Amino acid sequence: MKATFIRQQPENSARSIITFWFQPEAQLDQIAGQFVEITLSHNSPDERGHKRWYTLSNSPTDTPLISITTNLDKNGSSFKQTLSQLRPGDQIIISEPMGDFVLPKDASIPLIFIAGGIGITPYHSIIKFLNDTGQNRNINLFYSVRTPRELIYKEILESANLSPTIICQKPDSSWQGETGYLSGQRIMDKAQPSPGSLFYISGPKSLVETIEKDLIRLGVNRTYLVTDAFSGL
Repeated sequence: MKATFIRQQPENSARSIITFWFQPEAQLDQIAGQFVEITLSHNSPDERGHKRWYTLSNSPTDTPLISITTNLDKNGSSFKQTLSQLRPGDQIIISEPMGDFVLPKDASIPLIFIAGGIGITPYHSIIKFLNDTGQNRNINLFYSVRTPRELIYKEILESANLSPTIICQKPDSSWQGETGYLSGQRIMDKAQPSPGSLFYISGPKSLVETIEKDLIRLGVNRTYLVTDAFSGL
């Protein structure tokens, strides 16, 4: 269906991570954490063409609007360059939401959310939905960024009383949180998960695959892992 571009919203001080808001022509049947396929026609597309998959960063409670959040780069793909140049009233084509990176129906299951960089977007959708609907879940959130300027959504993560573990690989002098790299061992040591915990992993493909292998090596059954990898292009 068609969706009309409404506005863009910088999420970090460097204005390199942007949220794009759209209004679909009909209300979407969205579950927090799902993604859509976006078709953005443009001249001289590169080899990746006119289509991309994007997680919806908004909560279903934000209806009738939806949003996607992405890194923008001066040397990015033709798709992202066109996305950054959208003007209010421009239209794109979107699919219906899909995917199973969503909350389990059983609200008693402990959840461990693991995000690398822009992989925080599905968790933003989920956590905002829980806040807006007054629901509580047992969530332990790990969020890794390369630099402090990549950190987004800090206010909503803290307002949800999650006490997130935020780890910065290349901190500056102002950074007061944890430093280093995210690993399966670090997650297991800090989370101390119960046998029935579900592990959600979202971020760049390399991070998702590394953490997944780590956790399996440390004894987590593959059936308790839910993954969502981003290409970043």
